[in-house]
Amino acid sequence: MATQIMPSPGARGSTPGDSIPAIRLVGLQKRFGDVVAVDGIDLDVAEGEFFSMLGPSGSGKTTTLRMIAGFERPSGGRIELHGQEVEDLPPFERNVNTVFQDYALFPHMSVADNVGYGLLVRKVPKPERGRRVSEALAMVRLGGYERRRPSQLSGGQRQRVALARALINRPRVLLLDEPLGALDLKLREEMQIELKTIQRDVAITFIYVTHDQEEALTMSDRIAVFNHGRIEQVGSPADVYERPATAFVAGFVGTSNLLSGEAARAVLGADGTYTVRPEKIRLAGIEDPVGDDETSALGRITEVIYLGSDTRYIVALDAGGSLVVTQQNLETSSTEALARQGDRVRLVWKRQHSLPVQGG
Repeated sequence: MATQIMPSPGARGSTPGDSIPAIRLVGLQKRFGDVVAVDGIDLDVAEGEFFSMLGPSGSGKTTTLRMIAGFERPSGGRIELHGQEVEDLPPFERNVNTVFQDYALFPHMSVADNVGYGLLVRKVPKPERGRRVSEALAMVRLGGYERRRPSQLSGGQRQRVALARALINRPRVLLLDEPLGALDLKLREEMQIELKTIQRDVAITFIYVTHDQEEALTMSDRIAVFNHGRIEQVGSPADVYERPATAFVAGFVGTSNLLSGEAARAVLGADGTYTVRPEKIRLAGIEDPVGDDETSALGRITEVIYLGSDTRYIVALDAGGSLVVTQQNLETSSTEALARQGDRVRLVWKRQHSLPVQGG
């Protein structure tokens, strides 16, 4: 059964009369024997978007990327690149390039030779090849590194060489398969900003595969959240985080709390499954007043996790279940935060922050 994706308000290339999307997937399927890796997804990606496919391992995101690239043949459905059906075309006939996590640089070649290798294979004349190599390295802020070898570069610099090599052929779509996965946290965070800046400068459609929610939220214009070969939600980072469509999205994109069953009836006075983000909840005293537009629940702090800039409190509710509360440590020391374990508290949040979701 195909997963129908509703276009986000203002999304380019997703409604009749708009420009042709850079990528259109229609009922796309991929089976490996009895295993359904991609289960009939429909998706439009607009020209010039930074679009992320986010999901856990085995959710179908990388398989979808590989089908767009031409490395895997679909079991069913259609792939269009700028209006042209390409599912029967080999990778080299599609106007896309791919950047992988391992970069696959030639260790015996200089940076310039690595970047210009594709042009050499295509027999582009040497003067033009040199000019385009210089342009590509300038795009990724590696001008002057032409003669260095990959072993003389940092992880972030090698990642940018791989990016320059992919950009030099001037693809209309760049596919990136977890390219920052091998970097340490600080460098990964720096490269997230760098990648978004480069994408904005070159104005090429980027399709980015990741299992890292913060990566997707930081860089993307829109995000598709994958689960078991289907897309659960497509939207802007704010849409996906603030208004998750399903319990899976609420739990996978950020830390979330779910209230359902007896707990939902006792706290919210309603049936169904609801989510509220930890940072929306404040810890209050048992006797503190509650506003007319607020919801509250009584409980006990069972665990305190001090994270430096903020603290995470796990609160067992009298109504059943538990909620996670995150508070910034504006004036709280680690000793003060940890001392709260075992305290009786009232949790308070705005009613508007209790959002119904599908599938509890």
